Amino acid sequence: MSFTRAIVRPPGRSFAAGLSSGAEGPPDVDRALEQHAGYVQALRDCGLAVTCLEPDEAYPDATFVEDTAIVTARGAILTRPGAPSRAGEVRGMAECLRRFYADLCVIDAPGTVDGGDICEADGHFLIGVSARTNEHGAHQMARHLGRLGYTSSMVDIRANPALLHLKSGVAFLGDGVWVADGGIAADGGIVADGGIALGARDVIRVPPFEAYAANCVRVNDAVLVAAGYPQMSAALGSRGCRVVPLEMSEFRKMDGGLSCLSLRF
Repeated sequence: MSFTRAIVRPPGRSFAAGLSSGAEGPPDVDRALEQHAGYVQALRDCGLAVTCLEPDEAYPDATFVEDTAIVTARGAILTRPGAPSRAGEVRGMAECLRRFYADLCVIDAPGTVDGGDICEADGHFLIGVSARTNEHGAHQMARHLGRLGYTSSMVDIRANPALLHLKSGVAFLGDGVWVADGGIAADGGIVADGGIALGARDVIRVPPFEAYAANCVRVNDAVLVAAGYPQMSAALGSRGCRVVPLEMSEFRKMDGGLSCLSLRF
């Protein structure tokens, strides 16, 4: 699938007050802004027209726009983030998405869904059940996707505390190539609904010491990957990918990754 547009939101000065495991200390907001600008330029270099929303100081995590909606070629679905402090982020994203979509589906209470738990692969969606996406939300998401003509299956990652979201540990790069950490990868594919999803032909298994790099993003002819993970970059390059490494240190401190920073459609 080719992308032509992306929506992003730079971090605000309140960024350091956002949700975080706190394992790596507080972010440097100025450096985060520089890294975000580099990310936006990479999207533009891939041919995307980027809609850049204003920073939202009221919501420190608002730069992680991926969690607020699922955007597809056939429609968009507003999520209901699992962290109560992020609920207000959806309103602003809804206003933006109405420029591009006539109708927006929504996730209703008691369902919760973070966009970081939804991974699309050639028209099939893996829906992660996690600390942020509950079973009510996952089933609602599956129904909305079904009405849009997509199929889906569920991946329960609640037994893996290292994964905040499904896409913290899995990415689909097209052409049958997946990236997955050991908690999700299995012989012959990706574990979903107790079986192997999508008949994955090629799974790049990310070593534990490079686990953060599992959150990479295919954008047209390039794969965006966090800088500083040579084994991951080498594995991607060996499969013919054009690798674009990007500095992500300040977003990693806030438990965020490359996919979190944009909605691509």
